[in-house]
Amino acid sequence: MTPATPAALGWKVPVAIGVLLVPLFALAFSGQWPGFHGKPPSSPKGLLAVAPNEVEHIDIRSDAKSIAIRRQPGGWTIEGVEGVVPAELGSHVDTALKFLRVSEPSREIAAGELAAESYAAFGLDPPSEVAVLETGSAIVTTVNFGTANPAGTSHYVRLGGAPTVYLMPRHVTDEWRLLFDMGRRLHGGTGSASRGADLLLPVSMAQVWAVEIVAGGKLTRFERDAAGTWFKHTGQHTHMAGGDLHVADPAQATIIDSAFRGFDAAVAETRVARGDVRHLAQYGLVLPELIVLFYVRDSSTPMARLEFGAPADRLDRYARLAPDGAIITVAEFEPRRLIDLLKAVGAGS
Repeated sequence: MTPATPAALGWKVPVAIGVLLVPLFALAFSGQWPGFHGKPPSSPKGLLAVAPNEVEHIDIRSDAKSIAIRRQPGGWTIEGVEGVVPAELGSHVDTALKFLRVSEPSREIAAGELAAESYAAFGLDPPSEVAVLETGSAIVTTVNFGTANPAGTSHYVRLGGAPTVYLMPRHVTDEWRLLFDMGRRLHGGTGSASRGADLLLPVSMAQVWAVEIVAGGKLTRFERDAAGTWFKHTGQHTHMAGGDLHVADPAQATIIDSAFRGFDAAVAETRVARGDVRHLAQYGLVLPELIVLFYVRDSSTPMARLEFGAPADRLDRYARLAPDGAIITVAEFEPRRLIDLLKAVGAGS
């Protein structure tokens, strides 16, 4: 066999390099080799049949209370409330829809397994909350939320017009209940738990499952046990054999609950300034006297952060609330109630 001459190789080498570069360029731009289409994307296995961005109207009701949420070009709105909702609330609307779309039931209880009294046993006769989801032209689905299963890890859910009962992960129902709670508080109405935009907390204390208080450089953490009863996390609960089950002290639980329940009606007395750095020292907020962090269930990220600064006068105190960050005044009894709580249960961790 006659060896190839340099002249013959001269045009073949660039061609060979070009052939190799073609699939490399295709891989760089498409993310896959030419002709390889990969595994088809799996369809969401949740209860929402349409994409979340197709839902334009949401009506949520619980007992005699209800809110109507509408998608507008600028974002989500609540009927009866001027302007779009705060970004935090809008994020929870999107999350609630996403969970309903992608979360797969752990169990389906078909009609053949159900009796007339089954729905009441599952908390679905009547349901605790009902969400009606619509596109621009039709109702997509009606979601009925029931009680938790005995283990407390899931909730029973039924779609309107269908007998099947689904056992859905707890975070699905919790997110819709959190959304309803936030919407009601922003909407206003009667009762201390729904008084409009001046409320300090975006959620009611019923949705808060942990509170951390920093005072004097010491952290004290309060949590709810499985039954929803408050306890001081350090040095007050016991661990039962066979698991890390927290058991609240009934006497302290009453004291803690009484102190925290006041936040349902706590309001900003006045709005003083934007919460930028140059204002913090003026209002005693560089090193706040008290820092309070509020957590919803199963979350390691605070829903709200409240800082108490210097006295504004004899009856009010400067404070700052995140994520809004504005400097406000609150009644002096708000931080005083927390100081009394720490004294009553023993501060620090």
